Amino acid sequence: MSRYFGQLLPKISPAVPPLLFGLRLWASVSLALYVAYWLELDNPFWAGTSAAIVCQPRLGASLRKGWFRLIGTLVGAVMSVILVACFPQDGVLFLGALALWGAACAFAATVLRNFASYSAALAGYTVAIVAAELLGATGGVNANAAFLTAVTRASEICIGIVCAGLVLGLTDLGGAPRRLAALFAALAAQITAGFIAELASGAREPFDTQAVRREFIRRVIALDPIIDESLGESARLRYHSPVLQSAVDGLFGALSGWRAVANHLVRLPSDAARQDAAVILQSLPQELRALPEQGEPMRWIADPIGLYRSCASAMRRLISLPVGTPSLRLLADKTALAMAGMMGALNGLALLVADPARPVERGFYSLHVPDWLPAWVNAGRAFVVIVAVTLFWIVTAWPSGAAAILFATVVVLLLSPTADAAYGAALVFLAGAMLDVVLAAFVAFAALPAFATETFAAFGLVIGLCLVPMGALLAAARQPWQIGMFTAMTLLFMPLLAPTNPVTYDTVQFYNTASAIVGGAGTAALSFRLLPPLSPAYRTSRLLALTLRDLRRLASGRAPRDWEGRINARLSAMPNAATLLQGAQLLAALTVGHDIIRLRHMMRRLGGDADLEPALAALAQGDSASATARFGRLDAALATRVGGRALTETALRARGIILGLCELLVQHTDYFDGGDRP
Repeated sequence: MSRYFGQLLPKISPAVPPLLFGLRLWASVSLALYVAYWLELDNPFWAGTSAAIVCQPRLGASLRKGWFRLIGTLVGAVMSVILVACFPQDGVLFLGALALWGAACAFAATVLRNFASYSAALAGYTVAIVAAELLGATGGVNANAAFLTAVTRASEICIGIVCAGLVLGLTDLGGAPRRLAALFAALAAQITAGFIAELASGAREPFDTQAVRREFIRRVIALDPIIDESLGESARLRYHSPVLQSAVDGLFGALSGWRAVANHLVRLPSDAARQDAAVILQSLPQELRALPEQGEPMRWIADPIGLYRSCASAMRRLISLPVGTPSLRLLADKTALAMAGMMGALNGLALLVADPARPVERGFYSLHVPDWLPAWVNAGRAFVVIVAVTLFWIVTAWPSGAAAILFATVVVLLLSPTADAAYGAALVFLAGAMLDVVLAAFVAFAALPAFATETFAAFGLVIGLCLVPMGALLAAARQPWQIGMFTAMTLLFMPLLAPTNPVTYDTVQFYNTASAIVGGAGTAALSFRLLPPLSPAYRTSRLLALTLRDLRRLASGRAPRDWEGRINARLSAMPNAATLLQGAQLLAALTVGHDIIRLRHMMRRLGGDADLEPALAALAQGDSASATARFGRLDAALATRVGGRALTETALRARGIILGLCELLVQHTDYFDGGDRP
């Protein structure tokens, strides 16, 4: 018997976590419904629906989503009262204002990220939820009921949020910070290993490290939602959240330094490249050079402060390294840049593993919008969808028109930020809605009457037979279409079932709701086809053009605020379809801008501002050949400059920067000389 059980356990153990999530989902929805029934609220299913929406397979995501859903609900409830107060007797103006508010929320949902984006979308369709109650079947605004309806709907939604948070908090220990620490450690270890391997080989390895770095960029970008989950689980991490953003920027900085070193080494003769790389490698502490041999990131997790100090020591040694050529100075400075980036990543890692030796400072987020155009496109689409469904309702006098507006708003606001994946996601959502209609019809008109569910316990058992499998399938889903379909089924099951107290079986009401859900979701899906999001190729070209425009402004003396943060945001927004060359161009622009800022500062100390400006002016005009020639003349002038030791070292460091700038301008001439109009 024990042998049979030992063979069976490995087969069933993978199904246990999804099944547990299904049980948590059922418990959350049941508790929310019970509280709503006990309070005798009008539509208790909104409490159950909110609990189902907030429930996520990961604790941090659920808690974070609950907080932002609470914020969005309150904003939407207040806005619904304001709209009714402004247009108490005019349904047409009220609906127009609703469309404008939906467009504004779509804009905000695109600009913001992760659960903040979800909160903005929720603020939009919360107004639609209240409007569906106030407008009824005729479209006339019931102004007298506006405040009470807004308070009731907000209360029902908040009950669902609190119940789901309570159940998840008591039954799930979480673990997002541990997963994030493992991801940070793996990235830091592998980037360091790749960079040191590049130095050890003198950039003469047979593999393409550009492709390796591009994959690292993709993995760094993928940290963003995991960071949000971790913030949901830990108040300490939320307080020090800018440290985690600095850690992400540090990984980007390390990759930028690696790219600059690899780009320079490959241009040197083989013997010179090996010799210079050996000098830089010997300047790194032995513990850093030994890390790639271990092949595991465990030491990064075990001792982030020790490695932080090693990177700091390496950075100081490289900055003060006595060199005699601009080439070696360039390699030393760019390696120091990579070490500084690793220090930022190790700061974040130390925060995640709660290393007490690490000082933590409070900082503030800066919102960097990579490109405003997708937000305007999504806002326009949301406005058109809401107006179109409204006009159809007015023309046809469709009894479910108000509900159709609601569900069209929900789908278009939630999926607009997903860009080119929105149309496919909308179709999957529509398919999930149709399956849910069949399931809810069976439960409402076959299962519930057959079991004579007069008590809440019996009713809870019946819905559990549906919610537990749906939750388990959602938690076990790995493909995007599976996640989208089971999410739609989980989200729409309670609105379709629409339980009341006492239970009623109204077939007309059910089919009106079902037609509104399918019609609204179908209209939203059609809108993504007729008014498609910007293509990945066009978004990529715009990101490159906007970056080039900002770079030229920087070269002409109009420095954008927080250059590195701005370009890192665009790196994070690069579509997966972007080519290796396009990713390299964006990284090159990041490096050129950083070097221009440093070079300006150095030339002020050297008193050579007037000699630098002609080269930067040529760069600002898109003339890389002229800029390279003028940088060459500036380099020759710096080579003959006589002064004290400090000025000589500054001049050599400036020459190293100029050398790196010229290499990038030659390598990416087509980009730097191209048009900067997005």
